This record gives sequence, structure tokens and C-alpha cells, in this order.
Amino acid sequence: MRTAIYPGSFDPIHYGHTDIAQRAAMLFDRLVVAVYARPDKSLLLSVTERVALARKVLEAYPNVEVEPYNGLTVDFAHAQGAQTLVRGLRVISDFEREYQMALMNQTLRSDVETVCLMTRYEYAFVSASLVKEVFAAGGDVSGMVHPAVLRVLAQKHQA
Repeated sequence: MRTAIYPGSFDPIHYGHTDIAQRAAMLFDRLVVAVYARPDKSLLLSVTERVALARKVLEAYPNVEVEPYNGLTVDFAHAQGAQTLVRGLRVISDFEREYQMALMNQTLRSDVETVCLMTRYEYAFVSASLVKEVFAAGGDVSGMVHPAVLRVLAQKHQA
């Protein structure tokens, strides 16, 4: 069985993320969307909320699982029996960071490969940070996130 891990903070999960997950699900027998519990960034949503939203958004894909994790991504991948990490590339500036991470991961665990999928054109500008910023400023992000995500963002904004 070919298992891949698609790691990220997913704060919040958006259509760019789901596009990569859907396409990776076609390439692998099992895809684990790995929600990093404590990324080095300011979070809007708890890990529980991020996992629940990812599960809701990806529920139509039977070979996709969503799990939280801590620690090194390659260690989580190894524990899941995964041979591959899936990463998404939006713009050229993403490449340098992804390349550095791939080399570090290769150094830490040579049995786990990194595969990068290019984003679709319509999602090249979408990032979780921009979704949060535009929403907080009163902008319409309905074309960037699943309706369940939009509801949670609205609840957070009202609180």
C-alpha cells in the first residue's frame, strides 16, 4: 500500500489545500492529512477545530484520513507507514522553502521522499494567512474556503 502524508497547519484549510489533497488522493492508496498541532506561527483555530474542518471538507474521499501530530513530520510519516510527503507549490518563492525542507527531511529519514504538486492556477494566490486577513477585514472569502470553514470563521469573528 502506498501511503503519503500531506502535512500542514491548515489554519484554516482552504480550496488550495483541498485541491492538493484531492489530487494526492488519486496518486496514493492512502493519504493522511497531517495537521501540525504547534506550528511556529500565530493560529486562529485550535488543532481540534483544524482537524474537524479538514475531516469535514475531505469526507468525500474514502482513502483520506486526517490526524493531528506533534514533532518531526518524517517521524510521523514513519509511524504511519508512509513513504512520501506531499507538498503544494503555489508560486516560485515557495520552492526554496520546500526544497530546504525536503533536503532536511531526507537527511533525517532517507526512506521518506518528498513530492511537490503544483497548485492549480485559480488557487495560486490563496494562502491561509490571506484568507484570515481578508475575512477579518470584512472581505468575501466564500470562493476560497468550504462553507463549513466560512461558518467557523464567522463564529470566530463574532466572538
